[in-house]
Amino acid sequence: MQDITVISMIFTTILALACLFLILSPLFKWDTYLQVSSKGKDISATKEALLTTLNEIEFEYKMDKISHADYKHLKKQYELEVASIMKEEEEIMQTNIDKDLMDEVEKEIEAQMKTYKNKKGEGK
Repeated sequence: MQDITVISMIFTTILALACLFLILSPLFKWDTYLQVSSKGKDISATKEALLTTLNEIEFEYKMDKISHADYKHLKKQYELEVASIMKEEEEIMQTNIDKDLMDEVEKEIEAQMKTYKNKKGEGK
């Protein structure tokens, strides 16, 4: 009989802790911690959605479903949003690029260009 009460006390404690977690979890902003790691994915998904919307606007305009003024307005609006996202992606990529690696790559390219020029000069 005591085994049942101990087991029921354990399950009751687990249930109470789970309820407490579910009640208190909205008070903590977990999203801010999660967005740091998935920011690039969100940007690319948003960019893809905007480009798809631009294609749909173009299609609807060609099918005469929207007016020319609406088409121009919507197209300009979405193109500005895509441009800002592309700038943001470029900034993220620039911060991710290792400067030493880029210097090394540039040196290798210069060396290859010199050897190419030397070979080209020998052929004359």
